[in-house]
Amino acid sequence: MTTDSTETLQTARGCPFAPAEQHLRFLREQPVTKVMLATGREAWAATRYEDIRTILSDPRFSADRRHPNAPRLSKADGQMADSPLPKMLLEMDPPEHTQARRQVIGEFTVRRMAALRPRIQQIVDEHLDAMLDGPRPADLVKALALPVPSLVICELLGVPYSDHDFFQVHSAQLLNRAATEQERQHAVLELVIYLDKLITAKEQEPTDDLLGRQIVKQRESGEADHTALLSLAFLLLIAGHETTANMISLGTYMLLQHPESMEALRADPDKIGNAVEEMLRYFTIAELAMARVAREDVELSGTVIPAGSGVVMLANAGDRDPEAFEDPDRFDIDRDARSHLAFGYGPHQCLGQNLARVELEIVFNTLLRRVPGLRLAVPAEELSFKDDSTVYGMHELPVTW
Repeated sequence: MTTDSTETLQTARGCPFAPAEQHLRFLREQPVTKVMLATGREAWAATRYEDIRTILSDPRFSADRRHPNAPRLSKADGQMADSPLPKMLLEMDPPEHTQARRQVIGEFTVRRMAALRPRIQQIVDEHLDAMLDGPRPADLVKALALPVPSLVICELLGVPYSDHDFFQVHSAQLLNRAATEQERQHAVLELVIYLDKLITAKEQEPTDDLLGRQIVKQRESGEADHTALLSLAFLLLIAGHETTANMISLGTYMLLQHPESMEALRADPDKIGNAVEEMLRYFTIAELAMARVAREDVELSGTVIPAGSGVVMLANAGDRDPEAFEDPDRFDIDRDARSHLAFGYGPHQCLGQNLARVELEIVFNTLLRRVPGLRLAVPAEELSFKDDSTVYGMHELPVTW
């Protein structure tokens, strides 16, 4: 079966607690649907949970975002094809991807992340101390959600935290779908110049951090590759703080809207890990970051995706698929949601997912324990959400206690 539908793909959610209604309609009526992107080009949108997992794990689909038919959600996305960076991990196909991921995966093991727990706890406590000692109301995004993951990823990579304002401004510009091509190019160039200088300095004197250890490993193998390190640093620096920061603010907002869940977690902190998985499923904040190109004709849910076609995976809808999750629109901290799509699936599953889980568990555990009177400082309808960003989140979260 094929379809002639060319409905324009919506990217705004409309409601902070739900995928775009269009995406849910696709899930119900036509799980694999031809859509028109903002660039004026057509692509196929997949919404079923199992179809998305198939696309993410099937070698018949390429992750190469520099392919001429790779889906671009905005006209500014086109500049990435001419990026000064080499391919990033998320753009590679096997065997190139397999080899590159193997080089760095040891930095993100469960064991290594567990070793970071004391330092992450210290960072969270220090920022909560400052928030609690400061004026009320406070913006939780500025006081906690953004600085904690930013500082963690800076220390992990060996990036001076004093420069965090610089990379936060430019990474936000890069992820802003409303940005012009020139603005996106400028953001990429500024970040590349900064990271190039940083890595050059570490090559002269390797430091005990992720980038320094990668430099030593490259030298030992005789395969030094400055541009590959630059590409890796670029990806981890952006992904390492934007996604987790947005999940902290959204997760806190969700708990404030569900006081019964807050009380249940205070009564039994062992449930926090499970609650984090449900938050990740419920929001699936990077749903529009998943794109592929079909290498050959592939049939999914009765629809043939022709070879050479671009495919976007609407993972937020996939994580609301009733065939995968019972009563999927209900927020349930007791649900077994660990199989969600928030970290992707298959060979490209999020490299830093173990780090994100540790950070989120520590933040929510500490916030619930230390600020029992936490509440919104403004009516919920006054809150502003990042409908203009590739990674969904909140601009501000005014709270008091």
